[in-house]
Amino acid sequence: MAKTDDDALAEAYNRALALEKSGDFDLAATAYAEVLALDPEDHGGAAVRLASMKRGDVPLRAPEAYVATLFDQHAEVFDKVLVEDLGYHVPMLLRQRLTELGETSFERLLDLGCGTGLTGGALEDMVDDATGLDLAENMVEIAHEKGLYDTLYVADAVDYLEDNDDDTFDLVAATDVLPYLGELEPLFVAVAKNVLSGALFCFSSETLPDEDFQGRPYTVGGFQRFAHTEAYVRQALDAAGFDCLEAGDIVVRHEQGLPIAGHLFIARKR
Repeated sequence: MAKTDDDALAEAYNRALALEKSGDFDLAATAYAEVLALDPEDHGGAAVRLASMKRGDVPLRAPEAYVATLFDQHAEVFDKVLVEDLGYHVPMLLRQRLTELGETSFERLLDLGCGTGLTGGALEDMVDDATGLDLAENMVEIAHEKGLYDTLYVADAVDYLEDNDDDTFDLVAATDVLPYLGELEPLFVAVAKNVLSGALFCFSSETLPDEDFQGRPYTVGGFQRFAHTEAYVRQALDAAGFDCLEAGDIVVRHEQGLPIAGHLFIARKR
């Protein structure tokens, strides 16, 4: 973008954000429309914010440019913010549950949305070979510095899975991926094509009261993250060839001091 466009985009985004925070969602929606016109790739996540305010359609997923920008900007403080400030412990919850199920030895792990390696670190002694991938290059660089993965990629999960020619996996983890996806079928089908029969697919999701979905299988909540109904996740798993072993109720994280409800799914490839 030319500098003039950058300045106009920054002005429109900051104005939209201020209006949203003030509660004037109608004017905020108009400002976010200006943002999208200036930045169709949507690095600021305007489409997700519009859906969160109920002023736009619920998108199929968060824009790739938004997810990459968001996590690149927070890479250096990610672990502290997520674990200490937001109380995010899903990787350790997953480790605990796998241990309780007696599933503690895997040949090849694929960690989707690996970030800085929180899940890779939690499962390190359970796997012989670990592959991680994330959209945010800065996050992958930190994961590389930790030495937790044998292979790392900067890539979109579905794109990687559809193009992957490497060996199949017997464990796939996606511990903070679904909050950035609405439609789940493309991911679940792609995972199914890259795993052995009997492989485990483990992931977390966020949910909301039934009335918030307004009859939809997924929606965008007040913190600009996707939530899914348990029924929809189970249906998508079944259609992709997975048996859902369990969907445990968990607190995924805290936002503004409030617990965010979700599920920890463990599924097995038929």
